[in-house]
Amino acid sequence: MISRRTLLASAALAAPGLAVAQPAGWPTKPIRWIVNFPPAGAADILSRSLADYFGTKLGQPIVVENKPGAGGLVGADIVAKGRGDTHLVMMSSAASHGIGPVLYKDVPYDPLADFTHIHLVGTFPTVLAVNATSPITSVKQLVEMAKAKPGEVNYGSGGNGTMNHLTGQLLARATGMSFTHIPYRGSAPAMNDLMGGQIVALMESLPTAIGYFTSGKMRALAVSEDVRSPSLPDVPTFREAGFPDVVTTNWFGFSTVAGLPPELAKRWENEIGTALKSDQVKAAFAKIGVRPGTLGPEGYTNLIKGELARWKEVIAAANIKAD
Repeated sequence: MISRRTLLASAALAAPGLAVAQPAGWPTKPIRWIVNFPPAGAADILSRSLADYFGTKLGQPIVVENKPGAGGLVGADIVAKGRGDTHLVMMSSAASHGIGPVLYKDVPYDPLADFTHIHLVGTFPTVLAVNATSPITSVKQLVEMAKAKPGEVNYGSGGNGTMNHLTGQLLARATGMSFTHIPYRGSAPAMNDLMGGQIVALMESLPTAIGYFTSGKMRALAVSEDVRSPSLPDVPTFREAGFPDVVTTNWFGFSTVAGLPPELAKRWENEIGTALKSDQVKAAFAKIGVRPGTLGPEGYTNLIKGELARWKEVIAAANIKAD
């Protein structure tokens, strides 16, 4: 599990790779920032918030490109194959670097060796939610209903093998029972079905669902991080709700090509770290319930290693298959 204590304590070597020469006067052309998810999602919002902050402060503009597909693997592969291109960066994530590489067969890249991981950008919880009109007001009530009606209580998520699905799997483990998982192709149809009463509950990422909570359309029962979210201060963690083993964190980070020259990696570390402390970026992140990350290259790389090991075990034990 990733906890705040783990995040603060993480340490490991940055991704290795063949060094390439840093161009004189870098950057010498616009920087390509790959977002491996569609527009308007958390990865896109975080990337564009940072790109807006930088503007031309680095000497060139940052051009954000959305390259979605295969749970983030398509965009990540572009950067993995971009060795030697010092103007190519990406928003790495739990999906593309912590779950996807152990969920999918024949992943075309190594999530560690094929990248230089620079900085953890942000973290946020998965939220267990029900329709605002539902009589269910707590996780324990949902569990009791599932025990009373075996096989009838379901929950939706944006797809098989997503962090939200895996959080549901941890809850099933913790209760010793099986909730019926309904995978959707994306968050929007899952939330629509929750609103329409087609599913009982939903596991959803806070940035995607935050508007539904603030508008009163959905009721949050618990958040998956080990501390409460500032965006939902009255909502307990799963630990507080009586399920201490249900602790997960959705995360995004800043990564670039393998073999990045050390001096350029250090510059990016300093630049991203400064940006994440700025009022402009912190305000943009807070709007969607994201905490700015504090881990540099060693800690972020170690986080990825830990996530790969954790989710490999969970996926194998539950026999979860990719869509």
